Amino acid sequence: MAASSVTMSGSRAPTLGFEDYSLYSGLSEDELIAMAIEHSLAEAHASGAQSAAAKVPALQVRQNPAAQNPGHQNPARQNLFARRTFPPREQNVPPPANPPSEKAYDKMGNIEAHFVTGSGKRMVRWRKYDGSLHVSPEPVEEINPLCRAVWEGNVKVVRELVKKSPKSITEPYREGWIALHEAAYYGQEECLQILLRARPEMINIRSDKNHTPLFLAVSRSQVACVQFLLENGGDPNIPNCAKETPLLKACERENPEIVAALLNHGAQANKICVQGWTALHEAVSRNNVEICEMLVRAGAKINARNMYGISPLFSAAQSGQVDTLRFLIKNDADINSQANDGATALYEASKNGHEEIVELLLSQNADANRATKSGFLPLHIAAQRGNEGKRLLYKMTDPYNYESSVKIVSLLIPVTSKARVRRSGISPLHLAAERNKNDVLEVLIDAGYDVNATLSLDHSKMYEDRRSTTLYFAVLNNNIDATTMLLDAGANPNLDTFSPLLVALRQGCIQTVTLLVDHGANVNASVSTHPTSFPGTVMFCMKYLSLLKYLMDNGCDALSCFQCYYGSNPHPPIKTTRRRDSLDDRSEEAPKIPVQFCEMISAERNSRWAGPIIDVLLDYVGNVQLCARLIEHLDSYEDWAGIKEKSVPPRPLMQLCRIRICSLVGRTRLRRLNTLPLPGRLIKYLKHEERIREVDL
Repeated sequence: MAASSVTMSGSRAPTLGFEDYSLYSGLSEDELIAMAIEHSLAEAHASGAQSAAAKVPALQVRQNPAAQNPGHQNPARQNLFARRTFPPREQNVPPPANPPSEKAYDKMGNIEAHFVTGSGKRMVRWRKYDGSLHVSPEPVEEINPLCRAVWEGNVKVVRELVKKSPKSITEPYREGWIALHEAAYYGQEECLQILLRARPEMINIRSDKNHTPLFLAVSRSQVACVQFLLENGGDPNIPNCAKETPLLKACERENPEIVAALLNHGAQANKICVQGWTALHEAVSRNNVEICEMLVRAGAKINARNMYGISPLFSAAQSGQVDTLRFLIKNDADINSQANDGATALYEASKNGHEEIVELLLSQNADANRATKSGFLPLHIAAQRGNEGKRLLYKMTDPYNYESSVKIVSLLIPVTSKARVRRSGISPLHLAAERNKNDVLEVLIDAGYDVNATLSLDHSKMYEDRRSTTLYFAVLNNNIDATTMLLDAGANPNLDTFSPLLVALRQGCIQTVTLLVDHGANVNASVSTHPTSFPGTVMFCMKYLSLLKYLMDNGCDALSCFQCYYGSNPHPPIKTTRRRDSLDDRSEEAPKIPVQFCEMISAERNSRWAGPIIDVLLDYVGNVQLCARLIEHLDSYEDWAGIKEKSVPPRPLMQLCRIRICSLVGRTRLRRLNTLPLPGRLIKYLKHEERIREVDL
């Protein structure tokens, strides 16, 4: 049988087995221990806080119940209210012999891990308070004979030990447990009867964690022991350290028989745990209508709220429990109650994609216009929910069904006030476009939501680029379908501070650029935070000559690229770093000169393209004078000599005519040249699609 190393939490990590050790039979015991230490160091961050928690099964319940049931730590929604998770039922497993003593560790220091050597010796790795690491044999303590007899269910031995040594009944074993706790926990009813006959006053004795025998019996669904303890004076209202009562634990275990027994013996239905969670909350989250009915008949408050303001109805809507939700509505639960953050049951159901719950709540007149403290309505969260735009990817990665999001949005649109949506400062269109939810976007557009609605200042400030329109989100995500849908619906591409056209140019997406320009995007858009003497669009497509030519064909201002502040005079050196002056000095500075085209093209990332860029721009201007820096660029590469000659005035007459005709046609008409009553050869000439001779014209 192979040896194994045991971590502090009781998980087992692989180590060398006996067959492995046979390969190193010549090693000494110390060398084998050193080898075991090396393997134990591979354990994932072993902690000394619970050194022997898993060695005795009884200790599993002695841990903090909140740790066993994360739902009681945060019985609420994600972010503020995390979804409850429920532990599996524990099994009766006989405890191992000679568990290590926790008290023995106190004098040693911080225990890091336990392991077993090849010869079967149990070792412990521990660290002194000065940081030094030590390995020593694992300290053990003798198990209380009475506890061992209880674990084994040996009634005869238990009876003999009780008669022989009555004091052993009250002798605490671990964490304040006595034999009575063990008997209740393991369901040893006969042992329980013997112990209580000897010391009946111990029936409600508490462990260090405030666990009574009744609580432990309930936590393990030991029905016979629960009945016996209740009939003999067990108090059903004594909570543990987390303020969980036996009734709440019975609801967690979904055991109607124990719930009925506890209520019949005076259990209080409205006792709360440290998080404010009641037994009804627990039963509702388990979708157990039978237990809910018992609790309500026993006086459970239907609208009880936990510390997060969550009611049982909210919990049912959150987790999609239709049966218990119907039960609560039937018993007059407040359908529009709001949690501490303002969320309603309808909001939570919409968030989690519970279509049937949303439909049920709306049929009961749930208010779709109650906003959270962040201003979101149920329609907002339904439009936002999810991370991808493709249906297949949704089904693979998100438990929230993609089709249900469209159906929920369709259900919420008729009952949601558009005025209330406008007051929120953000449109559901923004959220759908941000998450690439094209089907939801289409439904909202068909419902008449304004495609030109802008974010409020508060929402816009949340983004570094100060975006404001739905179109910006679609372009930024490179979502061509959404961009097409919005533009066809009348979206204005010129409303954002940073133009969506600049975003598309930066991404190098010719299809998006074409869509935006065809729908009136400003081809001379600039960047307000970085003023330039030439169009900002040129700055973003210097590496994409086809895009640059497309912009020029549609009226982009090429002439401004050759209007340099310094002209043929020497240019100052280009600044590679940006200096931030103090506020006191700014008022004394001279007005800043916008960035010149020659400075931008001289940047290291653009300079290699200087010749071809200038060549393209020269096709869209007449007589111009190149500045000293542009000439310097053209002189730096001999293949660009022809470009320099091309720029020398006077320009050809045909070029000057083309520039003049384009100025007469106008920037707007240039975008629709093919629709103008002009000869086809002339249109091709104006679009630079072919080189023709003057005689041909």
